[in-house]
Amino acid sequence: MGISGFNPSFLVGIDSVRQAHGSPLVKLAGRRLTEFALVRFAEDGDWFAECPVVLDFDGVQVEVCHSKFDELAIGWGTIDTETSITGWESSELTPRWSHRDERLEPFVGQELHEVVLLEWRPAQPNRDLAAGAVTVEFVFVGDSLRIANGLDENRIETGEASPGYVRHRLDR
Repeated sequence: MGISGFNPSFLVGIDSVRQAHGSPLVKLAGRRLTEFALVRFAEDGDWFAECPVVLDFDGVQVEVCHSKFDELAIGWGTIDTETSITGWESSELTPRWSHRDERLEPFVGQELHEVVLLEWRPAQPNRDLAAGAVTVEFVFVGDSLRIANGLDENRIETGEASPGYVRHRLDR
């Protein structure tokens, strides 16, 4: 992708994500979301949802990226959003870091209440390729922000989570 510092380690399943990242995710509670970054194309402003979503909580940067139907990578302070994205010279589109998004902007300045891992468990799991996929939910007072698996890319969700999710609270 040409993103400076992005070297994802993708995990599958709630247990592996909780074991690898549960403790640092819990420690984000009480911090304010101070900024965010995602990749947009310079030509049309469209979000390139295959790139990580970067959230900064009072200087602690968490990077969330989904791949395939069930893979999740979480990084910690490895991506430099001030560095240009390279490797796209042959493309007609130019990816750039952006600090604007109508779904994320309302959360900037808000204190994070908790982080929860959500596991997708649909009513008919044998017919849903995303069954077992893990979503990271950032809970603020009065609203929630989720970085979910959009089937081989990221999806940003706000508000109430779908009833197809099972909540896995992280221990403090």
